Amino acid sequence: MERVEKQHGDLFLVMLLVVILGVGLSFLFSASTSFSERAYSDPLFLLKRQLVWAGIGAVAALVASFTPLEALRRWMPLILLGTLFAALLPFLPRLGATVLGSRRWITVLGVSFQPSEPVKLTLVLYLASYFSRREEGEGLTMNALVPPFIVTCVFAGIILLQNDYSTAIFVLAVGLSMMYIARVSLLRFSVVLLLTIPLGFLLLFTREHRVQRLVAFFDLPSHSSGTGYQVVTAKAAIVSGGLFGRGLGRSAAKLGPLPMSYSDFIYTIVSEEAGLLGALFVLGLFALLAWRGYRVALHSADRFSQYLAFGLTSALCLQALLNMAVAVGLVPTTGVTLPFFSAGGSSLFTTLVMCGLLVNLSRRARDV
Repeated sequence: MERVEKQHGDLFLVMLLVVILGVGLSFLFSASTSFSERAYSDPLFLLKRQLVWAGIGAVAALVASFTPLEALRRWMPLILLGTLFAALLPFLPRLGATVLGSRRWITVLGVSFQPSEPVKLTLVLYLASYFSRREEGEGLTMNALVPPFIVTCVFAGIILLQNDYSTAIFVLAVGLSMMYIARVSLLRFSVVLLLTIPLGFLLLFTREHRVQRLVAFFDLPSHSSGTGYQVVTAKAAIVSGGLFGRGLGRSAAKLGPLPMSYSDFIYTIVSEEAGLLGALFVLGLFALLAWRGYRVALHSADRFSQYLAFGLTSALCLQALLNMAVAVGLVPTTGVTLPFFSAGGSSLFTTLVMCGLLVNLSRRARDV
């Protein structure tokens, strides 16, 4: 282990992460009982599975919080290749599983895992390492932007082939944000944007259901019983929650009217049961996470730590913000989960590893 400046990390950050995880598990318990009873004849099925992943993720986060950062940079080629290999596994006939028209999961010994989740972490690690080394060496020329651009597009392309457009676009957004914070010149950054944004819009129109979601978003009354049903139901549930909510465990939407209430639309259940005040409280928790994460980035002693802290914080908070925006009807339905809250072992595991690395970085930061 390399020498560190402080024996403990940012205790405020650690306690904040514990609080967010605890609140998330509490609302998952409330949001998932009805579905778990119908689907598995056990109202606690999804909660128990999430608790197992939380335990595994907590151990992985502890390991990540003490892993030497230089070791991560040395292992980067292996990490990159391993993640690429894992991302391709869902395409194997007997290993990959198709759920709701998407081939995103692999199943081993009855345990399912979504390889696209660790892609977010690996991409942030790779880009932080790459850009920090370039600044220490020959600089960020246009040619120097080609490798990270290709790596980002390859991962996004693989995820897109799994019929997961939202995650693919999110991966591109994370990659672009890392390029921006790496102080790429405005001209070169604009060139990259001109290559990616039009392509993203073109891919949007390659599947009918994506177009239908977009059309429903702009004309919700005409699609209230079809493509826009989830959004209409979610809005109604939020309105019924009022200022103080219907009470914990008393959501009506989770009983059947709102599909995926335990996953994509769990923030709707938060708003319905805890009201506007509860929804703002959860939003405030992620705002605090953004503050502490970006504070770690600003006080980091080297470029790699700065870029890594920025990328990890951005990936977590932007995903949360996107999920909450979907739940309240500000953006079209995406299928992106809410970190710490939504059911999904691979998502929670990756989230906790990211948090472990943030704590690791906070131990090395100045005055945090």
